[in-house]
Amino acid sequence: MAKLYFYYSAMNAGKTTSLLQSAHNYRERGMRTLILTPALNVRHGAGVVASRIGLKADAQRFGSSDDLLDAVRADIAAHGALHCLLVDEAQFLGKAQVWQLTEVVDRLHVPVLAYGLRTDFRGELFEGSQYLLAWADELTEIKTICHSGKKATMVVRVDGQGRAVTAGPQVEIGGNERYVSVSRAEFKKIMAGEGRIELDQPQLALGALDP
Repeated sequence: MAKLYFYYSAMNAGKTTSLLQSAHNYRERGMRTLILTPALNVRHGAGVVASRIGLKADAQRFGSSDDLLDAVRADIAAHGALHCLLVDEAQFLGKAQVWQLTEVVDRLHVPVLAYGLRTDFRGELFEGSQYLLAWADELTEIKTICHSGKKATMVVRVDGQGRAVTAGPQVEIGGNERYVSVSRAEFKKIMAGEGRIELDQPQLALGALDP
């Protein structure tokens, strides 16, 4: 039975690597997939999904007003049966688009795997993540670790001098030079100006380790 899955984490936990591995697993079994990525995400080029370890794949871009149910229907009409839809940077989805993903599952019976951040640099939910948490059939946390050694669940945005940014637009595309994943305890200290930001420390996926 098709389901809507939401895989969420802080930055640099391996979400895109997991997405690309899932797509590869389907294709290896002769099954067709479609990868969607937000049009605003052009860090690796337009219509390209890439991981930090060098894996990449072509993807179909979507805008904030695009109907994803219509997009999937058009893809099926053009290319035939679709066995899995994968969505990168799913935090940038709108409420209506998350609902459309539920329709892809419930009407078209195509499983949907969505990957994204849970919260922004202020510790607040993204719209897409909010409704994926509410409506997904299955929720899975992909874990990563803070420089303190604790599990990282929060994201800090930094400026060009490595100082924490506490105000600004919710959406600002960037990588390791702009965002650092930290534990909740470190997030509180950093936001209060008491903690430190480790821009040069590698962040490692916890995998199967306990939280």
